[in-house]
Amino acid sequence: MTAHDRPKGAVGPAQHSQLSLFARNFFKHPQMLGSIIPSSSFLVKRLLDRVDWQQARVVVEYGPGVGTITKELLRRMPPESTLVVLETNQDFVDCLEQSLPDPRLQVVKGSAETIQAELDRLGLPAADYVLAGIPFSTMPAMTRESILMRSLEALSPKGSMLIYQFSSKVLPDLRRVFSKVECDFEPLNVLPARLYYCHP
Repeated sequence: MTAHDRPKGAVGPAQHSQLSLFARNFFKHPQMLGSIIPSSSFLVKRLLDRVDWQQARVVVEYGPGVGTITKELLRRMPPESTLVVLETNQDFVDCLEQSLPDPRLQVVKGSAETIQAELDRLGLPAADYVLAGIPFSTMPAMTRESILMRSLEALSPKGSMLIYQFSSKVLPDLRRVFSKVECDFEPLNVLPARLYYCHP
């Protein structure tokens, strides 16, 4: 059966492999992933609808996992843009490098705390957008604050940090670090997700 012949909604071999990889890593590192399955198309659309694609020259994504949001970013981003993804899990790094051979994509095995160093290393200017679905609620407070501060410093003055979480625990930190924080909600996701649009 080809991809064209497959019933709508059916999962192909490549997607099944990615879902299995995501689930295995959830059971190994539940505090790093926060959910047993990748983000829904509803969540991805709601999050990315906030992006001005004409201004998206440098985009950073934290914790891309198997690339559910990464793929959609690459589909929408301009040809001259760059997407930097920071991932600490080697399994996911390997998956992304093999499944998304796009010259605009820079896959970095590293922590979100190193965002400025990675932009400098790649010779890139400040980020126009930083997207993050990493579970801030399970992090030590110092790590959470460090990532948010480093993200703010790496953003351009008109940039935005777009965050989705399954808990509202991070909201007080966001309001302390960013000058403006907008809140949103996506019920059609497992788990239902809270979204935060943060501006310098």
